[in-house]
Amino acid sequence: MRDVGFWGTGSYLPEKIMTNKDMESLVATSDEWIRTRTGIRERRIAAPEQATSDLAVEAGRRALENAGVAPEEIDMVIVGSCAFDMFLPATACLVADRLGARRAAAFDLETACTSFIYGAAIASQFIATGMYEKVLVIGAEVMSRILDFTDRNTCVLFGDGAGAAVLGPVPAGQGIRSIHLGADGSGGKALSIPAGGTRMPVSEQTLKDRSHYVKMNGKEVYKFAVKAMDDASTIALEKAGWQPEDLDFLVPHQANQRIIDSAVKKLGIDPSRVEVNVDRYGNMSAASLPVALDEAVRAGKINAGDRIILVGFGAGLTWGSMAIQWAQRP
Repeated sequence: MRDVGFWGTGSYLPEKIMTNKDMESLVATSDEWIRTRTGIRERRIAAPEQATSDLAVEAGRRALENAGVAPEEIDMVIVGSCAFDMFLPATACLVADRLGARRAAAFDLETACTSFIYGAAIASQFIATGMYEKVLVIGAEVMSRILDFTDRNTCVLFGDGAGAAVLGPVPAGQGIRSIHLGADGSGGKALSIPAGGTRMPVSEQTLKDRSHYVKMNGKEVYKFAVKAMDDASTIALEKAGWQPEDLDFLVPHQANQRIIDSAVKKLGIDPSRVEVNVDRYGNMSAASLPVALDEAVRAGKINAGDRIILVGFGAGLTWGSMAIQWAQRP
């Protein structure tokens, strides 16, 4: 079994910025209400002609360039999202084709905000066994297309974007040191899109009820998220054989500043060693973690030898964490 690490990262954010002030003209809310409860000040919104695959392609291309890997070298493309282009074909197939990854296997993964960690975990197994050499994992979302902009409890929270990473083999003792994944379907109704699938197909009534948009029980999700982030971070550390004081950097899912603060307090890590961009982008679901990771890497906050934790939670309900000793790029 080979050790696996991140060869390169990339991200893409749409140009349009929607501020909290802009939100005030859409729903009964205020900049202060949003900031004090979430830490969010603004978010990015995809252009009308942009679909999830468009954002994914840009992030994927930048990750390939950063890794120094040609598209035709990629063995597999995994796209995580909860806002795919369409039911069929898989968005990953469209992305692989446009990138020029002609010989790559490709599939979609839907664990919402936890999708990037799940995707990286799957990729690492293919590489560790020697079946594949290089896998491109992308988290991409156009959340603005599945939000009800009459519901202030959800529409103010999310934004659009995409992040990506190329994974491959690294020297022994480096790269991913532990993985922890979990799910609890009993909490599924707390965060869902009820209509559009086989359980509740499209109908005049589902359209009238606005059941094709994100529905969330905010209090239940918040309680779950705080515990999931704390527990998953701790388990990743334990599996890696690390103590909290060994940790150099934390990259958490960017859903809510208060949830991030709880994880920081639990781990006892200096806030300056935590990547936070929720104020600028809101919750980008599957894109949040890879975008935050890419920004931290490009800013020089994460370097070879650093011990980091990726941790997130999402609809499902799902959670995941990963301990990584950042490897020297091959």
